[in-house]
Amino acid sequence: MGRRGRNQQLNKAGTIQTLYEKLKESKDFVVYHHTEPTPCVISYLKTMADPKILNESILPGLKKADLHSLEKIKEAIPVENISITDQAEKIKEKVLQGYVIIQMTENDNQVLLIPASTKVGRKVSIPEVEFSVVGPKEAFVECLDKNMNLIRKRVPLPELTVKELSIGKLTNTRVAVVYIDGIANEININTVMQRLKEIDYDQMIDSSYITQMIADNSNSPFPQLLDTERPDRMTEALVEGKIAILVDGSPHALTCPTTIVEFFSASDDYFLPWHLATAFRLIRLFAVLFSVLSTSLYVAILTHHHEMIPEELLATIISSRADIPFPPILEVIILELSIELLREAGARLPTKIGQTIGIVGGIVIGTAAVDAGLTSNVLLIIVALSALASFTTPVYQISNTIRLVRFPFIIGAQLWGLIGVSMVMAFFIGHLIKLQSIGTPFFAPIYPLRITDLKDAFIRLPFNKQTQRPIQTRPLKSERLQPSDANKKRDIDE
Repeated sequence: MGRRGRNQQLNKAGTIQTLYEKLKESKDFVVYHHTEPTPCVISYLKTMADPKILNESILPGLKKADLHSLEKIKEAIPVENISITDQAEKIKEKVLQGYVIIQMTENDNQVLLIPASTKVGRKVSIPEVEFSVVGPKEAFVECLDKNMNLIRKRVPLPELTVKELSIGKLTNTRVAVVYIDGIANEININTVMQRLKEIDYDQMIDSSYITQMIADNSNSPFPQLLDTERPDRMTEALVEGKIAILVDGSPHALTCPTTIVEFFSASDDYFLPWHLATAFRLIRLFAVLFSVLSTSLYVAILTHHHEMIPEELLATIISSRADIPFPPILEVIILELSIELLREAGARLPTKIGQTIGIVGGIVIGTAAVDAGLTSNVLLIIVALSALASFTTPVYQISNTIRLVRFPFIIGAQLWGLIGVSMVMAFFIGHLIKLQSIGTPFFAPIYPLRITDLKDAFIRLPFNKQTQRPIQTRPLKSERLQPSDANKKRDIDE
């Protein structure tokens, strides 16, 4: 062996010994010297390794005689994917994942890596954020492998492709990119993979980190990737030619590219007859518009456009505001901030206490504010209905956006009345037109106008009318159903 080879071996051994010394500083790192009949050294992290595998598979295998090499031990232990290596980086990676290390002596370079990982996590439960009355009742959990099982059983196709990356310089979090090969567009796949690989951050705790890091415009209040905890919703997105991103440790998956109308579509829309689904979706869209515009219109009309109030209603409004010392803008801000405080308090407290705080607090504070002359009862009704309407959004991300964008409309209404409301509306529409999701138009199918995609936008037509996949995803196979077979219904011949 030449000098260069001996130096590489010494450096490698030193690196492995340094790794072991560092691991031994942790209380949960176990080093066990096995003696009879096979002398060897067993090392593992007891908080990550499964004691059942160790006691039932590894230790009984070492009781056989004539195991004087790692190759012999490898053949004697009935565990899959055992490997022999002398690479320090690989050893570090595997031991931190729960692998058991076996050495013939404590100073050996070569080690035997035996998979013995144990994963602690909760069982699959019902959705808590995207709950539906009808349809599946399974939700993602924090384990990536369990989440992939939920997807695989719904899409049992060999074309279902999973590409895995490790992101986070310190956490080395597993991130899976999932798509159906032959349907998903290669450009979208490459864009997602490139953006994920370019992430240079020390930790990746949840999928929401990725949402902020790979979004086309991270300064926009509008989410550009759809967050979901439902495997059925993710399956639907994959079949349409979209790409899903799952993060180990996160109970939520991301789908992209997405559009603004998808954030107002609930899972129930596809489990109900299309007539009911369309009606509920239109009610939802109206509720969102009401939530955004109601208080700003109140401020604009009372401050700048009194002549628009009908005479029958004018007397009621004057009497309700007779003793109010504040202008409409302050009146609205006080109530809006009170609603936001109640929301935050209800969200941070335990479930049962939070519900009580939300209901009782709203009633008590609202009644007290009217009795104290801080606000009118008309505005109290409008703000309460506005808050109630904002809860109709099926995706939590967009509900937070709605909570935020109300305030620019209120300020615009105070400054310039209905013209100010129109200016703020034009600004947000222009922003949405410019916005993209993984390089595709976010405001589609409204702009650019795509007639075929409108079949599942503001309304939901029957499934036999939706013969094409959405154009926005640019799928390689656009046809879902032969148009000639869409309306065929055959009866069994008697």
